[in-house]
Amino acid sequence: MRFFKEFTAVGAICAVAIVSYTARAESKIGISGPVSTVSGQVSGTTSSDGKIEIFRGIRYAAPPVGDLRWKAPQPVKPWKSVQNANNYGASCMQQLQRSRLPWSKEFMAQNEDSEDCLTLNVWTPASSPAKKLPVFVWIHGGGFTEGSGEIPVYEGTELARTGMVVVTINYRLGIFGFLAHPELTAESPHHSSGNYGLLDQVAALQWVKSNIQAFGGDPENVTICGQSAGAASVHALVASPLAKGLFQRGIAQSGSGVIGFPQASLADGEKTGVTFAAARGAHSLKELRALSAEALMAAQSQGSSPMSRFPPVVDGWFYPEDPSQILAEGKQNDVPFITGLMANDSRSLSGPPLSAEAFQKRVTELYGPMAEDFLKLYPAGSEPEANQSQLESARERGKVSMYLWALRRAKTAKTPVYTYFFTQALPDPAHPEFGAFHTGEVPYVFRNLAIFDRPFKPVDHKVSDVISTYWKHFAQTGNPNSADLPQWSAASAENESTMEIGEHTGQIPLASPEKVRFWTSYFNSPISKKAPLF
Repeated sequence: MRFFKEFTAVGAICAVAIVSYTARAESKIGISGPVSTVSGQVSGTTSSDGKIEIFRGIRYAAPPVGDLRWKAPQPVKPWKSVQNANNYGASCMQQLQRSRLPWSKEFMAQNEDSEDCLTLNVWTPASSPAKKLPVFVWIHGGGFTEGSGEIPVYEGTELARTGMVVVTINYRLGIFGFLAHPELTAESPHHSSGNYGLLDQVAALQWVKSNIQAFGGDPENVTICGQSAGAASVHALVASPLAKGLFQRGIAQSGSGVIGFPQASLADGEKTGVTFAAARGAHSLKELRALSAEALMAAQSQGSSPMSRFPPVVDGWFYPEDPSQILAEGKQNDVPFITGLMANDSRSLSGPPLSAEAFQKRVTELYGPMAEDFLKLYPAGSEPEANQSQLESARERGKVSMYLWALRRAKTAKTPVYTYFFTQALPDPAHPEFGAFHTGEVPYVFRNLAIFDRPFKPVDHKVSDVISTYWKHFAQTGNPNSADLPQWSAASAENESTMEIGEHTGQIPLASPEKVRFWTSYFNSPISKKAPLF
């Protein structure tokens, strides 16, 4: 906890700096001049119209290199001269692919990667530190193996124009972010290892708590929002006592369900770490740390996916116990919540549709004694019928799973959860088959349609206005509703519906009553315990 204690202690220093800063910057946030943070002053740049102040590549923790590789994030060494914050920091170590269908270059990291990557970025519309605007902290997705706060679609200028201070962050990934090992556990004062990427997220939120007021944000009104692995991170932070008090709202985009992201035990994670190290000829932690980042990346890419080899672990510190148990016992950080799905989430992640014969075989494998009932609801007698059933069953499975998760949450939570189903497809004439694909809502949330060369229609801009306004109202009040938007009801036992956001925006049923009954029975049965995430 040394990092977290030191971060809290220096908060008092920051408070003094903020008071001084406020006194000399009431008419203009003064970000045309340096801004004082806990660690030193930073200077940034402005948007083309001069209305948004932008700071990129601010260090929130020390570089996790050398002996700090596979340790909890440590405090930044303070600096004396003004640091230029005009450029993004390096992305964390990953296999840089630049683009792959359906994700064009706008969705993927375009800069270089490095172990020295623990930086964040700030966009603020505030005219004064006294504004205390809501703060929106974005946690990128990428299966805990790729992604960056630098990705073009996360550029925060347009979202900040809605009246929020927007922050994007980097956190360690893959083997650098999630390796567990007995020697790492032994050297830890908390007798834990792994989850370094999640500890980085806590450190970034500590930075926000101590510094964001100088940028015009309210440190007591922070919304964390993430997509895919970023959504899993939001759930992780809700479950972790280390994040208590660091945020007041949560948004998980793709998303939430009764089947969550995989969580390994610490013992299993340690076994994987030992096996990995031995295969590299590293018989001690010292030898493992002596390997180059490039050698570790090359080794990580061999065999099974990094996500399956190095998942978050129930380490006894970040997670005192399994997160599902934390939720069941009501020990979570109880904050208002938004969660939702993309219409084609499953198809984006599970590949092209199966043939009718292959689909029937898959149904038998997954649903066993319930397969016959499944095929009555989602028939597969022909190729077109099977194709449609695959799409509909995946969508309705996801919506009911999300709804049942919300009901389980309600047993111990006092705050509401709002669920949605996003149906607007990002235009792609060359690949219309992707539809509303996994991550496709992000440019609408960030109001960044202009960065794409795609044939957008007026409805696309309307959808972007709607979802970003919902997110802004939620960040401000904990409720997405306002007089100028369709009313959005919180999930409840009496409300078997979700909010569609797309060309049509409004409450829709989860599925037909008989399909809701089927999926409820399935998720309450032992069969679902081995079900895939999508």
